[in-house]
Amino acid sequence: MNNKIKLAVAGAVFSAASVANAGIVIPAGDWTLDINGNVNAFATWSSFDGNKANNETMAGSIFTAYGGLGPTDARREDNTQGINTGLLPSWLGFTGTTRQNDVDVSFTISMQPNASDNFATGDATINDDSASVSRSPLARQAFLTFGDKSWGTVKVGKDIGIFASNAILNDMTLLGVGSAAGNSGNPTTTGGIGTGYIYAAWKGQIAYTTPNMNGFQATIGITNPNQASQNDLFQDRFGYEAQANYSWTGDVSGKVWVGGASYDMQIASSISAVGSGTTFGGSATSVADTDYSISAWDIGAQVSTGNLGLVAYYYDGKGLGTTFMGSNGYDVVTSKRRDSDGGYVQATYVIPTGTKLGVSYGRSNLDKASGEAANVNLVDRNERWTVGAYHPLTKHLNLVAEYNKTESESHNSAIKDWENSSFSLGAILFF
Repeated sequence: MNNKIKLAVAGAVFSAASVANAGIVIPAGDWTLDINGNVNAFATWSSFDGNKANNETMAGSIFTAYGGLGPTDARREDNTQGINTGLLPSWLGFTGTTRQNDVDVSFTISMQPNASDNFATGDATINDDSASVSRSPLARQAFLTFGDKSWGTVKVGKDIGIFASNAILNDMTLLGVGSAAGNSGNPTTTGGIGTGYIYAAWKGQIAYTTPNMNGFQATIGITNPNQASQNDLFQDRFGYEAQANYSWTGDVSGKVWVGGASYDMQIASSISAVGSGTTFGGSATSVADTDYSISAWDIGAQVSTGNLGLVAYYYDGKGLGTTFMGSNGYDVVTSKRRDSDGGYVQATYVIPTGTKLGVSYGRSNLDKASGEAANVNLVDRNERWTVGAYHPLTKHLNLVAEYNKTESESHNSAIKDWENSSFSLGAILFF
């Protein structure tokens, strides 16, 4: 993609409070207002093989991460179609910047409407008590920053998490769809989330970023105790996240980064042991309140030379789970954490027409806890191949075509692999 689009992607994901990645800039007295964002939608044709029986489960499968049915529709038909936003939701962001008392001050507020929903009227409805909930619009950002290039920047409020954020920012499916496509109504697809990296999520945080020191920059912060899966709660305990980056320019440009995260978790008493059964469906288990910790680290690199771009990423964790932070990362039966790891590799090349062609492979692994049942209904791996073409029709508008093949394999040998193939066509416009 060209530099304008690439900067717009970075701005849409992080909404860094700077007019350097400006959209529509409006001077307003002491303030400069920046209205920015994107609109995107994709038509997707999806074919699914697996999960045909209503009682067949696979905890941690990428296909059950969003709503339980995966790419099948409400009638569990294998072939589905839908028009929806991709991995990056449509975005409308408002950023204001000013400099007061030798301090750079900013605010960012954004909202993310969907492209479609499943209600007969076509109107988005928010109703968390309904199984047919439509989750649009989203509200992912509301934060302020203050600082100076001489001593760094402090961020206070809700924004994308620190750990694993570079993994999603460098994923080429950020311009497209990736996995978990097919049905309309979901706020986004999952891209490469759960098939190569853990979702950074959107978290209340207080974070400090150092000044840029000849290409080196680091961020450390505390994050909101978001609720995880399996009734696991961060409770009143902050999460700790950090990331360090080194960037360089030249004929061969790029960035390398390392990150880490630590959380203290608590499982409430009398919960279901997800994936604990030796037959389909698992079993319910009553346990006392249990405390455990999550620890994780990651490393990645992005390199560009000429028209070629390469990305490699790896993560590892204990109690981390898969797809979402803490999801299925602990077994209440054995009272032990599950190990997980994964990563992705990606190559892109811009041909003379300006079209960026790309191929990506990602995989996320989730190990059983020590002593856990042999045929536990738990995902062993989520795996994805993506082939995509991203054509800049104008400096703001990209046309996108993607093919994705995604697979989940269970630790339970009685469950055959779940597989999904999807083809998507659409467009994404940045402003």
